Amino acid sequence: MIELRNVYKIYPMGDTEVHALDGVSLRVAAGEFVAIVGRSGSGKSTCMNIIGCLDVPTAGQYFLQGVDVSRMEENELALVRNRMLGFVFQQYNLIPNLNILENVELPLLYAGYGSAERHKAARTALKRLGLGDKLRHRPAQLSGGQQQRAAIARALAGNPPIILADEPTGALDSRTGREMLRYLQSLYQEGHTVILITHDNTIAAMAQRVVRLEDGKIVYDGPADRYSALAVFLEDSGPEEAQQ
Repeated sequence: MIELRNVYKIYPMGDTEVHALDGVSLRVAAGEFVAIVGRSGSGKSTCMNIIGCLDVPTAGQYFLQGVDVSRMEENELALVRNRMLGFVFQQYNLIPNLNILENVELPLLYAGYGSAERHKAARTALKRLGLGDKLRHRPAQLSGGQQQRAAIARALAGNPPIILADEPTGALDSRTGREMLRYLQSLYQEGHTVILITHDNTIAAMAQRVVRLEDGKIVYDGPADRYSALAVFLEDSGPEEAQQ
């Protein structure tokens, strides 16, 4: 479903260049639960932005369901995002002056859903996340965990095949964070492709597969249980040692 082929993302920095991604090749099959993990500056957020069609590579190719999206214009990328991708962010990104139902309906409006279809899909998604009695509440009237569930409902309302979760537990307490991870696991079990971006090795180990980035390069790509055993070594080593 997702394939990065020798992808580079290069940013000019004065007289030098920063290689946020440095020749990354990655394949994710439909229905996988993959955690992309790394320290700050490792390239994981850049990788998420490219997978999520929020940015394009400087060089290399990105194929989504066999279609090369790496050179698409912004309006074409917006269509792909609306149809294929659901986003869950650390800060929820809910619009404060809209109620929760309206927040969940908003991306469906941009995707071209009719009013009745949009309303039904948003209500169904919110009820599924246990927020059926909060439809008219605004974000400030909800707890952090409820706001994050509303953000997941927004991601799910259009039934996208791919869910991208960027540090979704970062603003939550540990109990609510564990609950959030259980929701992501349930989506994976239902057949969604789930990609989780995190700096936390413990959270990464909740996925089926872990991809670790260091300095824009993949230094580990394999089963989560094996990653748990290697995590301490990978944290203490550089990219060259980790790839050996």
